[in-house]
Amino acid sequence: MCGIAGIIHKDGPGDVGDEMTRMLQSMKHRGPDSAGYALYGDPSELLVMRFKLANPNEARDFDFSERLERSRREVESRLVKLGATIDRVHGESEYAYRASFRYEGELKPLADYVENVPGCEVLSLGYSLEIIKDLGDAQTVSDQYKLGEFRGTHAIGHVRMATESDVDISGAHPYWAYPFSDVAVVHNGQLTNYHRWRRRLERTGHRFQSECDSEIIAVYLAERMADGLSLETAMKQSLDDLDGVFTYLVVTENSLGMAKDEMAAKPLVLYTGENMVALASEETAIRAVLPQEIDTYDPYEREVLVWTR
Repeated sequence: MCGIAGIIHKDGPGDVGDEMTRMLQSMKHRGPDSAGYALYGDPSELLVMRFKLANPNEARDFDFSERLERSRREVESRLVKLGATIDRVHGESEYAYRASFRYEGELKPLADYVENVPGCEVLSLGYSLEIIKDLGDAQTVSDQYKLGEFRGTHAIGHVRMATESDVDISGAHPYWAYPFSDVAVVHNGQLTNYHRWRRRLERTGHRFQSECDSEIIAVYLAERMADGLSLETAMKQSLDDLDGVFTYLVVTENSLGMAKDEMAAKPLVLYTGENMVALASEETAIRAVLPQEIDTYDPYEREVLVWTR
């Protein structure tokens, strides 16, 4: 079932952490197992890396805390070895961390080296993107990570009902387009040619954190943009290359986009205002942040829309 949502402010930062929480919480019935956010602040000179060192449902043995502390120190050591100048690394929960640092090298070797630390998974890496996802509903995750305090320009989010995989963070959306900076995707639907695209992308050197087809969409789009295509062109091309029934939202450093497949069976409702665009699987999510009388509409089959702040 699941639910997706997106929002972009055209005239400067807004309370996107709080807004996305309200949108996702209004769709709790669509996915109570986990909630995830891709939040975009103003671009910084520092890279921000969100990573976890364990799963929330992992057994707590006697040395669990000590083992995570050793792993955290090893992540810092590896960043320094690759030439990063660390600004700060701090725990956001018992097992999730946020690191900010200066780094001039390529992102792939850095992410690969860090993820070789036992139990480490890089959730996002970018100059404005921060992905936060965990078990529980949106309000639970927001309270745990203090997302109500996050101000930014745009965001996407997802509430998940685990129907085909375990209830864990690795199966939760959004997905970062590893190893491309500041690109993330949420998605409602299924790709029927998932395995073919996964094998094709793996042959070009990409790795995937999960079995989720949303991760394929993220890397597909980022790779094409790296080859010189605009976001809109890459999205239109995806409708020819990706088979299935799907609606997805994609975010980059300065844009929010949506695409529907040719059947348009997966719901999406859109509101476009003078200063804000909001879209979600259900209109109730838009009304959670815009309670006044508004006009909404459903995008058409094979429709691709992009908004840039």
